[in-house]
Amino acid sequence: MRETTSAGTSSKKNGCMRVLGVDPAATGPTGYGIVESDGRRCCMLHYGALRVAAKRRKECAGAALQDVHARVCSLIEEFSPDALAVEGVFTALNMRTALKLAEVRGVILLAAAQHSVMVYSYAPREVKASVAGHGHADKRQMQLMVRALLSMNETPEPADAADALAVALCHLQTEQARRRFGLPNMDSSMKPRVLRAAVGSTRLPNETKLDGTTRGGLPRIVSTR
Repeated sequence: MRETTSAGTSSKKNGCMRVLGVDPAATGPTGYGIVESDGRRCCMLHYGALRVAAKRRKECAGAALQDVHARVCSLIEEFSPDALAVEGVFTALNMRTALKLAEVRGVILLAAAQHSVMVYSYAPREVKASVAGHGHADKRQMQLMVRALLSMNETPEPADAADALAVALCHLQTEQARRRFGLPNMDSSMKPRVLRAAVGSTRLPNETKLDGTTRGGLPRIVSTR
């Protein structure tokens, strides 16, 4: 399990918004990342990926789920995030993989509920569109864009951790748009077109260009809890 924490990180949020992003995995590492924003810039506080050893998985059917739940709980208790953003289930997955992924998401949602943390879910393409500017970005592009947007000194590894940071960034951008247009907090009863109609073609400030990719136009993002 590899983890990285930003140097000089304070435990006080000082009015900033702090988001825990999680990229659940059916069999591979579950990535996680803490991102904080003051409304003008975002910074990484901590990231890593939890890989459950094969020996541990063989102990019992729920061992991996127990470890993921425990890790998310410890992150919530240590960093006190204002929200938890999690990547949704990719619909193109086969049934068995989708069910395993749903189980991991379930214990993540349970950990958030036990600590009274709001949960927001984003589709993989929504996260890619938000961070990379289009919904078909590959793993390497996402890592490079996350590094640029968070002004990191090194490329976040593994890719699962970078994806988790991207989910957190996606939520922060969505929240920025919601507050800018005075929209109510999005929940599962609201239609996706509500946010899209409000933001239209408006562009966020501080566009980032990397290898010809431009992030500026607001993606079609839906926030649910």
